[in-house]
Amino acid sequence: MKRWMGKFKALMLFTFLAILLAGCGKENLTSLNPKGYGADITLDLILYITFIMIGVFVVVMVIYTIVLIRYREKKGQENEIPVQVEGNTKLEIVWTVIPIILVIIILVPTIYFTFDLADTSEASSSINIDVTGNQYWWHFEYQDEEVATSQDLYIPTGEKVYLNMISSDVIHSFWVPSISGKMDVNPENVNTMFIEAYEEGVYWGKCAELCGPSHSLMDFKVIAVSPEEYEQWITDMQNVDPEEVPDDAVAQEGQDLFQNNCMGCHALGSAPSGVGPNLTNFGDRTHFVGYLEPTKENLVKWITDPESIKPGNLMTGTYDVTEEEADKIAEYLMQLQPSEITPESAGGLID
Repeated sequence: MKRWMGKFKALMLFTFLAILLAGCGKENLTSLNPKGYGADITLDLILYITFIMIGVFVVVMVIYTIVLIRYREKKGQENEIPVQVEGNTKLEIVWTVIPIILVIIILVPTIYFTFDLADTSEASSSINIDVTGNQYWWHFEYQDEEVATSQDLYIPTGEKVYLNMISSDVIHSFWVPSISGKMDVNPENVNTMFIEAYEEGVYWGKCAELCGPSHSLMDFKVIAVSPEEYEQWITDMQNVDPEEVPDDAVAQEGQDLFQNNCMGCHALGSAPSGVGPNLTNFGDRTHFVGYLEPTKENLVKWITDPESIKPGNLMTGTYDVTEEEADKIAEYLMQLQPSEITPESAGGLID
């Protein structure tokens, strides 16, 4: 009896922890609150497969209960051997055919929706963005627009946006659960998918493929704005002058320090990106390094000791600046705000 009670308590504890952990997370990082076409499909498949599996579970438990009661050992039958049914052709066919049918029922819609999300028939008349996955950040180049940015991907609502994705190093996986499904990002071939957001807002994206020590910090944002605001943002980004001198004296010193220490890896405007992210609109980001709040204190700490914040990054050890110089660079970077179309104007983070 004590052993049974111990197992029951362990089961209840496990159930409680499972329910508790199921409530963790963010609303903007879940497939259960769809805000886009791909997320809608994902939720439909989740519910479809869940209902099928619940049905299978119920049928199995009913059969199990009937067998348990009907064929239990009765008084006076302790030494009786039941009729053996091994090699029963009908039973063999039943428990082989039924799983095959279930797999087909699940497989057909899954394959259909997979190819639907990878359909590129409308790509030539839609927005196309080249996406590059890097350890541990994302780079975005807007085809035919001469606009490049990193970490924050701006798209218009209600339109299909095609993403042509490749990796510069290892395998990554592009995933914005609130508006799309996942797509692997490989170093040797381009994978294409489209995303479409229904509502304005800032949606959290993740790398869903283990890619190194800072994989869990490889976050990015998709900022969905109205088509009119998107056009304005594109225009503002096209008009960025990387050589424009800031009005603030400290920021001017920071600009000089940035050009001397950072421009070999980073880029401003539409210039080709190096081994580091494009920083054209750094001052508009809701987070940097994937997860840090955009405060000057955090930025100075990142510049002076990046390894302690994001292990394995390529920035560590490539330059030498003092904390005072890092403060001036941070002042300059936080003033890089080329557009009035920002995550805040899109409604901020959905959470």
